[in-house]
Amino acid sequence: MKKYNFSPGPGILPQSVIEEAAKNVLDFNGSSLSILEVSHRGKDFIAVAAEAEQLVREIGGIDDRYAVLFLGGGASSQFAMAPMNLLADGEKAAYVDTGTWANKAIKEAKLFGNVEVLASSKDSNYSFIPKGYEIPSDAAYLHLTSNNTIFGTQLHEFPQSPVPIVCDMSSDMFSRPFDIEQFGLIYAGAQKNIGPAGVTLVIVRKDLIGRSGRKLPSMFDYRNHADNDSMYNTPPVLPIYVMMLTLRWLKANGGLTGIQKMNEEKAAILYDEIDANPLFTGTAAKEDRSLMNVCFLPTKPELDEEFQKMVKAAGVDNIKGHRSVGGYRASIYNAMPKEGVQVLVDVMREFAKQNG
Repeated sequence: MKKYNFSPGPGILPQSVIEEAAKNVLDFNGSSLSILEVSHRGKDFIAVAAEAEQLVREIGGIDDRYAVLFLGGGASSQFAMAPMNLLADGEKAAYVDTGTWANKAIKEAKLFGNVEVLASSKDSNYSFIPKGYEIPSDAAYLHLTSNNTIFGTQLHEFPQSPVPIVCDMSSDMFSRPFDIEQFGLIYAGAQKNIGPAGVTLVIVRKDLIGRSGRKLPSMFDYRNHADNDSMYNTPPVLPIYVMMLTLRWLKANGGLTGIQKMNEEKAAILYDEIDANPLFTGTAAKEDRSLMNVCFLPTKPELDEEFQKMVKAAGVDNIKGHRSVGGYRASIYNAMPKEGVQVLVDVMREFAKQNG
């Protein structure tokens, strides 16, 4: 039976990428060596890293004013590295609190400077994206989280900001077009849309590198990674390789414009069913619903066990909601085919016929 992986992360990867990566785990480029054991200084992997960077720049419209870095530590490390590098002593940074990961970023930033939380939807269990807040022009930067994996909300437009925007795009990176001109720094753990767990993509405007003037440990200084083409230390070789394959797949599927169309179609199918089906209700404000993580609750919780059996029998995997929200969460990242979403919707409809 075919399975459809709706996991929030690590998320689904294209089948063709998994198959190509598996071949090269056994024999990388006909070398009789595994990609797991080749030197990161060898010409074959240097070519992989160069292509990965080139694809990031091509797909995202990233020009030479920005450094493209492949780092370890996940987005969680960037919660600290961003203020460490960009926020000088005595300065303040502006943050918008839209969920668990934004809250963690705020906590880390407070270790390095003053933090002004401009707006928060915490009192409503992060069910919407705050709007209409004023961005202080004396802040070092504005930090946003573009998509909130746990709560199923997403920024559909970025504000016009008088200061550089630092954005955690971990769960919707390269799922839609964006204007790099609006951002000073973007970071994203790869394991939702652009690769496997283990590599973090950082795109930082070069004139902001070293802005804090702080003397930093070598591994936490963006300058060292930028000056050494992400090879200041041994990089995460396999995750970078799989990211490169995923970016090739993304380019072949129409880039950001093509994938946005696919993602909007998938999300519409599922949200339309949630709104029409009497046994389910959405959790996020409609105008802020995520195209990546669809959160919904049962209207008859006593039937949950029966519904879980039905989706499992249909090959639908990993739709249990986060404990902060409950119910169900269907993560429909780039590689989720439309047919997978349709299978879930078909189960929901059949469930309503039997229990409505």
